[in-house]
Amino acid sequence: MHTDTERCVRAVQSKDARFDGWFYTAVLTTGIYCRPSCPAVPPKPAHMVFHPSAAACQQAGFRACKRCRPDTSPGSPEWNVRADLVARAMRLIADGVVDREGVTGLAARLGYSTRQIERQVRAELGAGPLALARAQRARTARLLAETTDLPMADVAFAAGFSSIRTFNDTVREVFALSPSELRTRAPKHAASGTPGVITLRLPFRAPLHPDNLFGHLAATAVPGVEEWRDGAYRRTLRLPYGHGIVALAPRPGHIACRLALSDPRDLTVAISRCRRLLDLDADPVAVDEQLRADPALTPLVDKAPGRRVPRTVDEAEFAVRAVLGQQVSTAAARTHAARLVTAHGTPVDDPEGGLTHLFPTPEELAALDPDALAMPRTRRTTLTTLVRRFADGGLRLGADSDWPETRAALLALPGFGPWTADVIAMRALGDPDAFLPTDLGVRRAADALGLPSTPSALTTRATAWRPWRAYAVQYLWATDSHPVNVLPA
Repeated sequence: MHTDTERCVRAVQSKDARFDGWFYTAVLTTGIYCRPSCPAVPPKPAHMVFHPSAAACQQAGFRACKRCRPDTSPGSPEWNVRADLVARAMRLIADGVVDREGVTGLAARLGYSTRQIERQVRAELGAGPLALARAQRARTARLLAETTDLPMADVAFAAGFSSIRTFNDTVREVFALSPSELRTRAPKHAASGTPGVITLRLPFRAPLHPDNLFGHLAATAVPGVEEWRDGAYRRTLRLPYGHGIVALAPRPGHIACRLALSDPRDLTVAISRCRRLLDLDADPVAVDEQLRADPALTPLVDKAPGRRVPRTVDEAEFAVRAVLGQQVSTAAARTHAARLVTAHGTPVDDPEGGLTHLFPTPEELAALDPDALAMPRTRRTTLTTLVRRFADGGLRLGADSDWPETRAALLALPGFGPWTADVIAMRALGDPDAFLPTDLGVRRAADALGLPSTPSALTTRATAWRPWRAYAVQYLWATDSHPVNVLPA
């Protein structure tokens, strides 16, 4: 979008927050860059240039605006919609792969050379993977400086910087403030009152309807791993350097997030996974506009605009849970998962009580005894085959997964039908166009709305909803009175 100067200028002049994260405005006369909705008086169009990323602005010599804080914008929704190389690379960069494995590791995961990755990412984002990772480190450093009492040396290494000097230079270059000045200028309410807990706000594009989003997570919560408490969804997180516990609660204009991490180096990854879990980088205006064009869906969208797709923080975990949930009730699926957690999960300490384990990894589940599973023999075979494929590397689900290839690989497994493959594509892989025409709840809703209820006819009708069929599923599911559609008290 940043190449459409006229459209960008209109967005800046109208302070349209819908475009925050889509592009950044660099002001030639002041040397700063802003989000489109910056509350300052808009500069003259002749003084504006537009960039596709904060990293591109920084590479061009601009520093972040202290008023609108463009580094806190929601991420671009493009990376959730697209499945091409650049989109997969951006999802991996957000998950901290460049910080942990370098550009070489990023390229290896994607199956391309580092030169190809550099060229394609730079062509779209105006900056290469290293610069994008550097901008992300700067955001993390600012967050740690403002919301924790960690010594600045610890902040530097937790944010992913290799030296104190690089940390200081980067923060001054990006924010025109020293790290200590960032902490001094931080709002009084930003710091957490609990030692070791990081409190922050996760931004999103309005509108956001929280009922089905948090209702689904709460109703399907696995005891010991997840819970709903005091108006917040809490769960344990398995992270690259350790583990964490997060509490997420809907608030007007943001999601309140409290993170307790065993290693602060996991902060960037934890935030990225929480945003992905709640689908916070979605563009609800574009989604709802497309779905509202169908007269059958118009009343559903008008009643509760801004529905999101509840996703996951761990793709392999969700795949295991999807198999456990085949042809059983929500309560039965939770019971099956809880037994696996108790028998094979890693214990953790929760200062607030309630959470006891990390969900077991495929490697931990590889040792389970199939005869101990209280489920039909065919489903036991499905689960054990899936776990073995994960454990031996024959199947991998992640932010970089190719959606069509992964779906085909899942369908090749015994016991995997279209419903299981598509629900994994929708909630674990993040495919916004995944569709569940065989789902009982979808078929009931379709029949009540006068839509075709047979899978083939409904799939044909749903062509008009593309590429947002996963969101159409949320609106169809919401016509039912099931607890997944209700925000817990």
